[in-house]
Amino acid sequence: MLQQAFNGLVGGAFYALLALGLAVIFGMLGVVNLAHGAFYMLGAFGAFIALDTFGLSFWVSLVLVPPLLGVAGIVLERLFIRRLTPLDPLYNLLFTFGLGLILQDLVKREYGVNSQPYRRPSGLDGTIDLGLFTYPAYQVFVLGTAVVVCLGVWLVLTRTRVGMIVRAATERPELARALGIDVGRWVTPVFGFGVALAAFAGVLAAPMRAINPLMGADLIITVFAVVVIGGLGSVFGSVVAGFAIGVVSALGNLYVPALSQTLVFILMAAVLLWRPAGLFGREEAFR
Repeated sequence: MLQQAFNGLVGGAFYALLALGLAVIFGMLGVVNLAHGAFYMLGAFGAFIALDTFGLSFWVSLVLVPPLLGVAGIVLERLFIRRLTPLDPLYNLLFTFGLGLILQDLVKREYGVNSQPYRRPSGLDGTIDLGLFTYPAYQVFVLGTAVVVCLGVWLVLTRTRVGMIVRAATERPELARALGIDVGRWVTPVFGFGVALAAFAGVLAAPMRAINPLMGADLIITVFAVVVIGGLGSVFGSVVAGFAIGVVSALGNLYVPALSQTLVFILMAAVLLWRPAGLFGREEAFR
């Protein structure tokens, strides 16, 4: 049971990173970014291309690929998202959905639907003795890295002036505008940051998950459920719900395998019936 729970924490690390990016983007722009899974997929393929074409190691990819895709996200926001934001939210919803399909099909056209291999970085290809059981070293690294990144983002958001402005503009944009904060100034970098987080999760996933064009589509539906459970726009809630849902899904796979694929959505329905704003969302936004 403990080992399965640890498996859930590792899986929850990806949920938390992706949900964190989604929550920040939704809170700041009010945009449900359905292309988020495609950027996660591009992060994994970016690591694969960097190694296969340029001979760049995993560590170099982990540093270079997320910022590059973050810049692509900034360009995307400047050219398209910004123009559609004043309109009905359905326009951005359809645009990001179509963009995700386009990116997915472009990669599929180039690499097909077969999974691409990616070796684990040297030094992390063994196992670690955790006392009660041994566990792959790379998975331990993934969990530790995700915790550090989420904690780092939380510290920036809560302990720095820039972070407090971004948090205010993300969680209470109307009040931030009333206090004189130029919310629009922070929209573009925040969108790029959310995309970079998705790409970072994709690079981390490359050595342990099948790299294929559908990997983002397979994961993003669950991530959206995680964001809804944590609370739309709640950064803290998205991270907590990400790790929690990872553990619940893993234990559900162990004890109730028949419901393993739907358990997260059953939990989402239960949370929405009890608290429509999500566990850490703002109730007033739903009144």
